[in-house]
Amino acid sequence: MNTQRIAGIVLVVVGLVLLVVGLNASESVADQVSNTFTGTWTDKTAWYVYGGLGVGLLGLLAVVFGGRRKLA
Repeated sequence: MNTQRIAGIVLVVVGLVLLVVGLNASESVADQVSNTFTGTWTDKTAWYVYGGLGVGLLGLLAVVFGGRRKLA
C-alpha cells in the first residue's frame, strides 16, 4: 500500500471524527437555542460538520484514485 492511500485512510478517519463531533455539538444547549431563533447551527458546529464531510470526501478520493501505477 502506498503513502497516498494511507494518507487517504487517515483523512477518512479524521473526517468521520470531525463529523461525529459536529453532530454531537448540534445537540448542545447553545445549538438548540441558535436553531430555535435562527434556524441554523452555530458557526463552530457548521465548521465541524462541513469540514468533516469535506475532509472525509477528500480522503475517500485519495483512497480510490491514489496510487495508480503508470503503465510504461
